[in-house]
Amino acid sequence: MKYFLLYIKETLRFVLKPMSFMPAIMMMCIIFMLSSQEGPTSSQLSYKVGVKIFTVANKVLDKGWSEARIDQLSTKYQYYVRKTAHFTEYFFLGVSVAFPLYVYGIRGMKMVIFAGLFCIGFAGLDEYHQSFVHGRGPSPKDVMIDSCGAIPGIILTRIVGWTGRMTIFKPLSNHKDEDSPKKVNNYNYNNYGNYRKRK
Repeated sequence: MKYFLLYIKETLRFVLKPMSFMPAIMMMCIIFMLSSQEGPTSSQLSYKVGVKIFTVANKVLDKGWSEARIDQLSTKYQYYVRKTAHFTEYFFLGVSVAFPLYVYGIRGMKMVIFAGLFCIGFAGLDEYHQSFVHGRGPSPKDVMIDSCGAIPGIILTRIVGWTGRMTIFKPLSNHKDEDSPKKVNNYNYNNYGNYRKRK
């Protein structure tokens, strides 16, 4: 079992390492596509999401709202739905950007700073991109909301990464060290107590 876990670790390190960038690329593409929607289309999407949210809330909480009431609530809270979407998508962007940095050894505050600056810069470019979309426009407030979403995602990735390294990968490394031949004076001792002279 121990060697199987070591094999998994080596596979993740050398084969899957480059693929750690894929989630970040996918999230940036999703954000770009959503930002490319014209104003009326984007508003309609937010409205539909609001309808689904309040429909589920109506069933779960047994509020007894009519369709007209759900429509009214969806229209009323459309702004908050949109801003929550901003926060959420950049939370996942923060996670997906921080993850490959952690995989490649950029950790601690350096990772938080690099990933944070990248996400904030991307948020600014995304808002600038919206200035070319019909019915949309750049908003410094949205950049702030996006940044507030990205930072918790980056910090969460740091916490999860550190926890995994301390509880899974570090013990595996210790086992690997214990299995390696021990060197005493001019001899290499293996796990069976046999030895051979070092060249």
